[in-house]
Amino acid sequence: MTALQKFLSDIAPIETSQDAAKLAAKSRDYFWYSPVLSELLRDKVGDVIVVPRTQDEVLRVAAACAKHRINITVRGGGTGNYGQCVPMAGGIILDITQLNSVLNISPGSVTCEAGILIADLEQAVRSSPIEGGQEILMFPSTRDIATIGGFIAGGYAGAGSVRNGILKDAGNVTMIRVVTLEETPQVIELHGSDIQKVHHAYGTNGIITALTLHLKPAVNWVHHIGLFDSYSAALRFGCEATEAIGTEVDAFLITAVERRIAPYYTSSFGDRFPDNKDAVFSMVNPAHLTAWRALLTKHGGTESMALDELEVKAQGMHPAFECAYNHTTLMALRADKSWTNLQTVAPWVSGVGIDIALVEKQMQRWGDEVLQHHEFGRQYGGCVAFGLPLVSYLDKERLYEIMAEFEADGCLVFDNHVITIEDGGMKTIDTAQIDFKKIADPHGLMNPGKTRGWLPEYARP
Repeated sequence: MTALQKFLSDIAPIETSQDAAKLAAKSRDYFWYSPVLSELLRDKVGDVIVVPRTQDEVLRVAAACAKHRINITVRGGGTGNYGQCVPMAGGIILDITQLNSVLNISPGSVTCEAGILIADLEQAVRSSPIEGGQEILMFPSTRDIATIGGFIAGGYAGAGSVRNGILKDAGNVTMIRVVTLEETPQVIELHGSDIQKVHHAYGTNGIITALTLHLKPAVNWVHHIGLFDSYSAALRFGCEATEAIGTEVDAFLITAVERRIAPYYTSSFGDRFPDNKDAVFSMVNPAHLTAWRALLTKHGGTESMALDELEVKAQGMHPAFECAYNHTTLMALRADKSWTNLQTVAPWVSGVGIDIALVEKQMQRWGDEVLQHHEFGRQYGGCVAFGLPLVSYLDKERLYEIMAEFEADGCLVFDNHVITIEDGGMKTIDTAQIDFKKIADPHGLMNPGKTRGWLPEYARP
């Protein structure tokens, strides 16, 4: 018997599949946003899909993988953009989407299994009678199809970050439960700052099975579009609104999108986002809508939409969060496969915001080659603007020339066209994550090739 056959015998009767079409689908995420990653990852495929339904089944799978030294890649909704759940060296694809229960809801927190869809989790906490319903602090633009474990393992920020910070900010995620890849697996619960040992590690150092998130009282957010005569005016509004959150206004999302991107949004927006206006998509607390409108008028903006999510969907439109973050890239790619994107951070000066004159200079420099799009947020207690510009892809050399030009302008660039954690947003090896990998994945079986920090000599014999 081969090692894989022995593995399958050991874990029976846990659900598995070796169907070629299913394996091809489960071996991919949204890495095709990047032509560079498409070239690197298009032929990567796992050997078998395993679908556990309980933590005990996860323990059996982990033990069998360790025993037979078979690689394993954990997969949720598969909505990541960097190949996080692509099996770099074959092996097991561990589909955790059946670990999807809410374990406990209490005032200010929820504990759930890692495979639950974020939309289902949000519905559960909003339906809770505690304090009239609660809400999670942030979610990606792919809320309706992404799992919470995948968001924690590979995400950074999202809708809600302008109000509540990033995932890494203290108190947003308060517990992560991990199963180790050992012949006798351990179940380890990480609390407080220890969660950083596995957060944003791309699922390379332990199988996340459950977690606890902070909650706040639910708000029926108004999905809002403000239109402006220039992208500079839209950015000035976004900067002032971001700094005013918590004092003068309250919002869950602030997204600036320039007019040249308008044709790629669904046609149902019509005059709500025409191609002769720049837009700010927001989710606004209805109790603060009067103040929001006053701020909009101050910056020369006009309101073209103010509806709650049910009303937006009833009219066949995307909710505001699906007009933000990487959904903007997705809508452009649906119409024109030549686009890709970058991830940048513009320097922020308190009381001023980002350097809007610099953005104007960049728009003039690159013309139609780069289309601007900014997400406003908070991290580590301060304000931030994440740039997610669309880039017309010519070749890898030109893409990296544009990145270098952003960096020369003083912007940070988080490279979303690489396969390893360190070469992307992290930039350096996180020794705490590698030290935890020595405990949680001592044989180096968790998607080898996704981190440069793990060296062959670290593996146990």
